[in-house]
Amino acid sequence: GVGLSVHGRFRVATERTLFAMPETGIGLFPDVGGGYFLPRLQGKLGYFLALTGFRLKGRDVHRAGIATHFVDSEKLHKLEEELLALKSPSAEDIAGVLESHQAQSKMDQDKSVIFEEHMDTINSCFSANTVEQIVENLRQDGSPFATQQLKVINKMSPTSLKITLRQLMEGSSKTLPEVLTMEYRLSQACMEGHDFNEGVRAVLIDKDQSPKWNPASLKEVTNEDLNSYFKSLGSSDLKF
Repeated sequence: GVGLSVHGRFRVATERTLFAMPETGIGLFPDVGGGYFLPRLQGKLGYFLALTGFRLKGRDVHRAGIATHFVDSEKLHKLEEELLALKSPSAEDIAGVLESHQAQSKMDQDKSVIFEEHMDTINSCFSANTVEQIVENLRQDGSPFATQQLKVINKMSPTSLKITLRQLMEGSSKTLPEVLTMEYRLSQACMEGHDFNEGVRAVLIDKDQSPKWNPASLKEVTNEDLNSYFKSLGSSDLKF
């Protein structure tokens, strides 16, 4: 659902909306243009979400900037009716309807943003240029929040973590078509690698939640290994 909706001009969340990019836990990376929209979120929030798979729900999806509007789920039918009733609508017309419904929504309005109190920690810890330094930053921070994220990251595929950080760093200055081309290359390399098959087995098939990553540690994932995932496929490259 994210891949279909997140690149649209209007993105509506309700109290039932759940967002996460948990791909590093199955030996993959945040595909569907994650390398484009995640690094463009506030501060280092997108890097945090990409590396940890942290879940956002309801208003937090809107407050993070992933959704453009928030509407109560029970009002979606009425919202759809009003949108369909617009004659040759402009972007401004659609925005007006959405903003009207958003203004009427009181659900969870006063609820604290789940990530807001940790933004300083997120920004300081996830601003590093290497996963190893992010891990060290979290270790040195030592807060309960940082310690929990460190536990989560230590369970993820080391290869996926390094791919993902580089994907977002490079994607932050690329166009969406350029990011999609990059992600196509990454997807083909991951299909040929070890960790994606193992992650799917452990999480989705056998469900033992105990993947055996190879390489098993961050230090074993070399720059040469990483470069091989990002290399051009030549005539096989898919252009967007």
